[in-house]
Amino acid sequence: MGNGPAPYSEIGKRARDLLTKDYNYDQKFSLSVPSSTGMALTATGIKKDQIFVGDLSTQYRSGKTTVDVKVDTYSKVSTKVTYDVVPGTKAAISFNVPDNKSGKLDVRYLHHHAAIDASIGLNPSPLLEVAAAIGSKDIAIGGEVGFDTSSSSVTKCNAGITFNNPDFSAAVILTDKGQTVKASYAHLVNPVTGTEVAAEMTHRLSDFGNSFSIGSVHRVDPLTLVKTRFSDNGKVAILSQREWRPKSVATLSAEYDTKSINVAPKLGLSIALKP
Repeated sequence: MGNGPAPYSEIGKRARDLLTKDYNYDQKFSLSVPSSTGMALTATGIKKDQIFVGDLSTQYRSGKTTVDVKVDTYSKVSTKVTYDVVPGTKAAISFNVPDNKSGKLDVRYLHHHAAIDASIGLNPSPLLEVAAAIGSKDIAIGGEVGFDTSSSSVTKCNAGITFNNPDFSAAVILTDKGQTVKASYAHLVNPVTGTEVAAEMTHRLSDFGNSFSIGSVHRVDPLTLVKTRFSDNGKVAILSQREWRPKSVATLSAEYDTKSINVAPKLGLSIALKP
């Protein structure tokens, strides 16, 4: 399926990740302990507004079945069981305890010319969602629809198109049931240093409002990268990430609001450890 289109949720992902991924303005940590038996244990935590929350999760994989279990600070247990039905098709059942109405069935089908995701709630009045993309890995068009059977209403109706190649990625997405247009573009400037720039612009058809963000990423050396971002609301952000051992990463983020000069910059530190 390597030549087929990515799922609809990944339209515009390249620019979106450059502009938003790994930015964090709190104290955050993650510890992952893999095992040769197919089991992995991960602990994550974050301190936000003087409140510390976290979760402990474990993943076990055996053959075609993967089981994920997560327990958070408030003792809520989330479980997801994924099964590889046939090549290109996966089905997953997830539910939360003690919420007996949280059950959900997800199915993903990947083909050389199509990618389909479907979801249905496992309760008497389920939420139905379907997303599909057709095309190839270079160009794809798709959409998603959500329907709430309890209120007989459409919860989402979006569409998008994307163009991708190793040097650039462009996407246009119609969201908010046709009320908002998002256009994004990412361009690889220098493959040697990994320097890449991206921009995203949003236009609201309801009030003709516009907003945009531009950003860049540059790899200082094989283990260190720096990202920057500027938005039309006056906020400037910078991120520095260092991998001191394989898959163990420290990330320092900062954001400054140039329109609020009396407000201190936001700072965040994230540490991910993997033995």
